Amino acid sequence: MEDRTHDCLIVGAGPAGLTAAVYLARFRRSVVVVDTGTSRASRIPWSYNIPGFADGISGPDILRRHVEQAAAFDIVPRSANVRTLLAEDGGFTCLMAGESGERATVRARTVLLATGVQDNEPEMPELAEAISAGSVRLCPVCDAYEAIDADIAVLGDGSGAAAEAVFMRTYSERVTLLLSGGARCLSPDDRASLGGQGIRIVEEGIAALARDDADRMVVRTAGGAGLAFDAVYAALGSRARSGLAAALGAELVAADGAVVVDGHQRTGVPGLWAAGDVASSLNQVSVAWGQAAIAATDIHNHLRGA
Repeated sequence: MEDRTHDCLIVGAGPAGLTAAVYLARFRRSVVVVDTGTSRASRIPWSYNIPGFADGISGPDILRRHVEQAAAFDIVPRSANVRTLLAEDGGFTCLMAGESGERATVRARTVLLATGVQDNEPEMPELAEAISAGSVRLCPVCDAYEAIDADIAVLGDGSGAAAEAVFMRTYSERVTLLLSGGARCLSPDDRASLGGQGIRIVEEGIAALARDDADRMVVRTAGGAGLAFDAVYAALGSRARSGLAAALGAELVAADGAVVVDGHQRTGVPGLWAAGDVASSLNQVSVAWGQAAIAATDIHNHLRGA
């Protein structure tokens, strides 16, 4: 165990975690950041909706810039997995394990969880390459504008997928809903809403997804039909990486496991904050930045007894 007790332990080195780390460092707080290297932002191929980047920027470049800025304040994320987070008098004890199995214990007066979400992904070969090429997309709020007038498919089940297909009609008249679980997954109301928007529904279920040489998506239905699209949006949902918060007794949203926070990003557990995708249903970099700034400022005020 380290002899030192840090002012704040931040779990997660994505846009939320590293923004908060810089804020706290500039408040002259001691900070340790722990990360597993699985930030959702790393999967952004190119985004034009990041404020301040009119020509767009990739997710890896966003993270690189964050890391460089944090390093200017002597903050270097530790590559480790937090195994246990215990609330004790005066703070928290974190037990973590590195990539090689080495273990370490860190003490902190406060904790900020910025652990993000895990997407429910479609099954297909070379999925990472398809996401990088823009053939499979995960965030219509992020990049639907770049799909204007394209031939778009939305893959999913139930009301969530139906709502995403309707959302995509803002950008294209050619929208198809692919029901991954078949016709049983669509309610009459959803079916009526889709029909009113002129959205085609493929009810057979999906047997296979693949990317062709032109980076178009080729979809094979359970009935053997072959369909091609410019891009497929996966509307399969996501799950917040909120296990540490749950273990500490924090309240979670039942639908997706997001951590419930107040206007200062505080959870119901004293000394525990959450920011970014793990605490928000609008999974956007700009939201993560704002929540991180709010959380870090509140953590600083809490530590100084304000």
